[in-house]
Amino acid sequence: MKKYYAELIGTFVLTFLGCGAAVSLNCGSDTASIVGTAVAFGLAVVAMAYTIGGISGCHINPAISLGCYLSGRMSGKDCGMYMLFQVIGACLAAALLALVVSTDPGLARGTTTGANACASINVWNGFIVELVLTCIFVLVVLGATAKTNGATNNFAGLAIGLALILIHLVGINYTGTSVNPARSIGPALFEGGQALSQLWVFIVAPLAGGACAAGIWKLIATEKN
Repeated sequence: MKKYYAELIGTFVLTFLGCGAAVSLNCGSDTASIVGTAVAFGLAVVAMAYTIGGISGCHINPAISLGCYLSGRMSGKDCGMYMLFQVIGACLAAALLALVVSTDPGLARGTTTGANACASINVWNGFIVELVLTCIFVLVVLGATAKTNGATNNFAGLAIGLALILIHLVGINYTGTSVNPARSIGPALFEGGQALSQLWVFIVAPLAGGACAAGIWKLIATEKN
């Protein structure tokens, strides 16, 4: 159970710090707020990678767990349990963030782009963006953590965190950038409205992206890893 608890804690930290930064910085209002939010998500992943990476591998993202399962790196049972505990962690983080914001509603400045709302008028545009960005992100995870990388595995957490920053810089103006179903489910349950009605985009598209990344990795991987 320790690896499942680690995934819960890791996803909690990612959601609370990433979404918390989006809310506090009024993400989407200017370039600085977008960059700040992107960096917050990336640094949260780096921090957790070096905190729980040795325990659970630090997926903290159902799309990554699915990609690892389809790549043969984990069992179906572990994949399902990882996803469950990731969603629980994200929901707990969203609940705490909602509680903190409720004490001073003036703090909740970044509530649209910072959560799940599709910034794109066409929801399918947002779907494509989430699918492609998640595919790229999960592909980076699979590659950076591959045994064939040898000593560079020691820097996998840094590579993954930096990739997430770049992905957020590209995607925030389109979808708010999720590439993580768990990180979307938690905030959407408390925000409601558009975030909840479009939640399916942020579940289906990232999982499809993770599956695509697994297929691409199997195509280019030099050996089983």
